[in-house]
Order: sequence, then C-alpha cells, then structure tokens
Amino acid sequence: MTKRADFVRASHAHRQGTPGIQLQGRKRAEGEAAGIRVGYTCSKKVGNAVARNRAKRRLREVARIVLPEMGRDGWDYVLVGRKDLTATLPFDKLVADLRRAMKKVHG
Repeated sequence: MTKRADFVRASHAHRQGTPGIQLQGRKRAEGEAAGIRVGYTCSKKVGNAVARNRAKRRLREVARIVLPEMGRDGWDYVLVGRKDLTATLPFDKLVADLRRAMKKVHG
C-alpha cells in the first residue's frame, strides 16, 4: 500500500496489538482490487532513521513469512513498529507475535 487514504482506512478497522507489532487489518469493499495488500509504518517514537529502517526491514521479512499462509484475499494489512521492541525482539518472537495478531484479527 502506498496511499495515505489506504492507511487511514486500515487504521479505523480491526486492530490487534502484541509486544512487538501492532497489526491493523480491514476487508476491502467488493469493488476494490483483489489480493493481499500490506503496508508498514514506524513513527519517530521507534527511534532515529536507522532504528526505523531496521524495524521496517524486520516487519517486511515477518510479513513475507506469515502473510502467505495466514493472510486473506481482499484484505489490507498495516504493520506498525513498536518503540524499542520491533528492532530488538528476537526474530522468532516477532513471527509468533504476527501469527497471534492475525488469528485475533480474523477470529
């Protein structure tokens, strides 16, 4: 996802927070594009540019692993980085956090 309007619509839909990631997800309307769309965001609270970029790289890799198996067609997902944790949490815990958040959003 690249447009701000898509991120705003996702922020008003389902949310699930875990220690390492906040997940926002929404089912798109019938006339919108098919497939899974994903966006990433890290505010300045996460840290300086180096920390934000590291956190976003980790979010992209976690999404690459989890979304093909748990994502649903026709949904938008936004992964939000958390202060101090997204960049430093062990990677397997980050994957487990996203899996748990996906179950809650779809459950």
